[in-house]
Amino acid sequence: MPESGQSKQGRTTHPGPASAPPVSAAVPAPRDAATAAAATPVTGSVTGPGAAGVAAARRAGLLVTLVLGGLTALPPLSMDMYLPALPAVTDSLHAPAATVQLTLTACLAGMALGQLVVGPMSDKWGRRRPLLVGMLVYVIATAMCAFAPTAELLIGFRLLQGLAGAAGIVIARAVVRDLYDGVEMARFFSTLMLVSGVAPIIAPLIGGQVLRVTDWRGIFVVLTVVGVLLTLVVVKWLDETLPVDKRHSGGVGQALRTMRGLLADRVFTGYVLTGGLAFAALFAYISASPFVVQEIYGASPQTFSLLFGLNSIGLIAVGQINGRLLVGRVSLDKALGFGLAVITLAATALLLLTSGVFGEVGLFPIAAGLFVLMSAMGLAMPNTNALALLRTPHAAGSASALIGTASFLVGAVASPLVGIAGESTAVPMAVVQVVCGVGAMLCFLLLCRPWRGKAGAAV
Repeated sequence: MPESGQSKQGRTTHPGPASAPPVSAAVPAPRDAATAAAATPVTGSVTGPGAAGVAAARRAGLLVTLVLGGLTALPPLSMDMYLPALPAVTDSLHAPAATVQLTLTACLAGMALGQLVVGPMSDKWGRRRPLLVGMLVYVIATAMCAFAPTAELLIGFRLLQGLAGAAGIVIARAVVRDLYDGVEMARFFSTLMLVSGVAPIIAPLIGGQVLRVTDWRGIFVVLTVVGVLLTLVVVKWLDETLPVDKRHSGGVGQALRTMRGLLADRVFTGYVLTGGLAFAALFAYISASPFVVQEIYGASPQTFSLLFGLNSIGLIAVGQINGRLLVGRVSLDKALGFGLAVITLAATALLLLTSGVFGEVGLFPIAAGLFVLMSAMGLAMPNTNALALLRTPHAAGSASALIGTASFLVGAVASPLVGIAGESTAVPMAVVQVVCGVGAMLCFLLLCRPWRGKAGAAV
């Protein structure tokens, strides 16, 4: 959790009553372009002066971290608990694997499109109201998934589940931008990854255990209960973070103009595309791994869950190294560039392994390559989010929507491609990952141009 007070390279404001006065602090001369953007103070909320006020701010900050972690954990929880059940869904609904994989694509596409709506809404009406409406619809849609009689209806309910679940994703990022700035924001995203990253570890494990006592429908019952509990937590503990005087008064036209202005910024668009392509490489793994690990290499659902959990631990560990050791010492662009290079190299190694260049290989080399790729996401994901949002203090909700939409739309396109050659080969998964890794690196180098200074935010 970012510490209170003034950091070496940036500053942070602590969550508190929305009506509290804005606070700014002087900062030393920044060392790089990312911290140059951090030198611009943001408006936020603070608690009262004195030791009691500082302690209250820290407690509130920890609580906000946990709540936002829960909101960002809900999408991977919705995806990953369901992964061990994909083969069972295929048998239960008498549908081909490619059709069942569309239940993942539909949820992902819903999350992408939903963010385009919820992001501008949160800039206009504040963060709480759109979030609570989205959580309520999520609970209803998830319950409907549990009773879907056909694959086609399950795909439709998963689309609605994704549309509603988008509220938690986009608003969590916007709240972080409301409260933090500069390198402190990058640190917070890494801390958030620790909290939300627990979900990918425990979700397949929970899903595998649920399948021991019931069928795949029981997984959606569990997700419904989780949605209800998280909604109650938001009602009780997440206060409004966007003051009334910072909200946008325009309608749909104003929201579209704001997004168009954001996309006109070449560097912001570069980070959006870089993050989206990196996420697509991650989602290619998420979509294909149940069939690759279980069907091709013969692992049990429990073994798959264990491997998936180990990969998530790698992602979390590298994310914490990024937040605690690299941020503030190494520029965000350098850390991001290194992460993208590792992702591309790991994907290339997987392509060589799965295509038979080294002969017949077992599960261990494939699992090792996936572990390296997943771990490198701990550098790519928090730093792309922070670098993009550093340029958009005036429209955090809309910017967060564009970041999330790009990631989920590209991921939704990647999902069906990994099964294009059937269930007997992992080559399509590796090809998609290589293409996405190379594409992310090119967008980073050609659009973001990290060797040049990027002082200031986008206008």
